[in-house]
Amino acid sequence: MRDLVKWGVVAVVATGVCSSAGTASAAEPIKIGAFLSATGPASFLGEPEKKTLEMYVEKVNKAGGVLGRKIELVVYDDGGAGDKASTFTKRLIESDKVDLLIGGSTTGTTMAAVPLVERAQLPFISLAGGVNIVEPVKKWVFKTPHTDRMAAEKVFADMKKKGFTKVALISEDAGFGKSGHDQSLMVVKNYGIEIVADEVYSPKDPDVTAQLTKIKNSPGVQAVFNFGFGQGPAIVTKNFKQLGMGVPLFQSHGVASKDYIKLAGDATDGVRLPAAGLVVPEQLAATDPQKPVVSAFKKEYETAFKSDVSTFAGHAYDGLQIALAAIARAGSVDKEKVRDEIEKTSGYVGTGGMVSMTPTDHMGLSLSAFHMVEIRKGEWVLSD
Repeated sequence: MRDLVKWGVVAVVATGVCSSAGTASAAEPIKIGAFLSATGPASFLGEPEKKTLEMYVEKVNKAGGVLGRKIELVVYDDGGAGDKASTFTKRLIESDKVDLLIGGSTTGTTMAAVPLVERAQLPFISLAGGVNIVEPVKKWVFKTPHTDRMAAEKVFADMKKKGFTKVALISEDAGFGKSGHDQSLMVVKNYGIEIVADEVYSPKDPDVTAQLTKIKNSPGVQAVFNFGFGQGPAIVTKNFKQLGMGVPLFQSHGVASKDYIKLAGDATDGVRLPAAGLVVPEQLAATDPQKPVVSAFKKEYETAFKSDVSTFAGHAYDGLQIALAAIARAGSVDKEKVRDEIEKTSGYVGTGGMVSMTPTDHMGLSLSAFHMVEIRKGEWVLSD
């Protein structure tokens, strides 16, 4: 079904005001709704997601649409706020009457929408990282990014390989950071590693030197693992260098964007994190089935927008690919049939990895979909 997807956009939104411009067609358009954090603290997630959906919906429509019908994309900007995400989800369901939802740039905005889509029985593909989005399994909810638990497992496996047995955690006290923190505590013992210091900060904190100083003064710390996204990890990284911590710093996939490197500057040198192959397409093995997919997507995105591709743009691409392929297989926009076809997604090679969903797995990625990368002189370097 990959050839079906030659896509771009139809509707544009600005801070809660939606404008949609569909192409006239004899058949009613297929309506895809999205609520994204295109502005605000999570805009580094939502902005590339929005641009990606727009670009590929446009391409699909130019190629004739799906099932002979054009795609109408209806997007709202929630600014990263859960209450707005809930309001826009309700509007997309009740007023816009969309056939399917893609979005939820953050775990918080996604979870605000989950009860509404479950009640409305509307297929929903989230673009956020929290494992609680799909565990326990929710009938109508799916996701494309790797989970916070997978990030913790990949990092701890890397630490174990390096011989680290005592590490410190520092994480945001809400949303993705808190979920990642809690998942880290759940899995860390499986790797023979002990958490000897555990600090938190608010996403709005302008400085975390107090927390890092406590970690620095904790005996035996061999490495530090930070869970968060946005400005928080950049502040942690800059303060980490300023304090001369003297141990390696690991981040989660929440910073797998050049925006993080730009924010934290040369303090990122040596930082290690798990990320999708999309950030290092040229460095993937020639035999890697992802290589042609991520190489093509990176080239297309960077040519169109004159900016570095991010894994978050890839999450949106994968969500749209999976959704439209499911609609094509279902032969209609019947919600139950489309939901079933999303759940049957198997062997889809996307920007995040090889996706094979099941009734008990509404993400469909294995730990092998992650690569360890290290930042050197402002560039991603494959470091599995």
